[in-house]
Amino acid sequence: MDLEAVVGEGMVEIPGGEVALRDEGTDRSWKVEVAAFQLAACAVTRALYRDVVGETSGETAERRAPVTDVSWREAVRFCNRLSRATGLRPCYSGGDDVDGQDVVWDRDADGYRLPTEAEWEYACRAGSSGVRYGELDEIAWYRKNSGGKVHEVATRKPNAWGLYDMIGNVWEWCWDVYDPDVYGPYRVFRGGGAHDRSWGCRASSRRKSHPTLRIDDLGFRLARSH
Repeated sequence: MDLEAVVGEGMVEIPGGEVALRDEGTDRSWKVEVAAFQLAACAVTRALYRDVVGETSGETAERRAPVTDVSWREAVRFCNRLSRATGLRPCYSGGDDVDGQDVVWDRDADGYRLPTEAEWEYACRAGSSGVRYGELDEIAWYRKNSGGKVHEVATRKPNAWGLYDMIGNVWEWCWDVYDPDVYGPYRVFRGGGAHDRSWGCRASSRRKSHPTLRIDDLGFRLARSH
């Protein structure tokens, strides 16, 4: 497989702008400036994960289903491996600490990485300001219509910027630590999954867990800086 062509063709140019984030637990809100960047149109699939890593995490079902049961630390390692395989400079160093606290992001690197949660929500909204970027049954696989399973990527309607499954199907790891003063090394994941009710499938939905967590509706999506 020509990884550079396959991955490169699936990256979408996201313009710069501003997004307002909100933590519903503390009712705190804040604005973040987002520089232009690239984001994958779809979550990393089982086929791509297997081709890069040499194995598939989770069940070996459809090749175009998003890979799941991947921890934050494994997602970071995948980004570095894909970057090296495509001749790019890896974004991350470290990674031996079980809590992931030794991982350092080289922001000048041109390789693949996880999006920040500000980038993620900004891209998810794609200029919209509502709870989500379209009618839930049309854009997302969630508890009501998923049949209790994750589905292949890009089988629901995309948002205005051509990004699929930003809401529903699988949650997606982001770079950020959720709240280090309260939750220590816990990292953010966004978007809602195939097992979630409608209230969990919103552009603003935020969850968190330890960077070693692996579950059957949590994956990740690739980003690149300019």
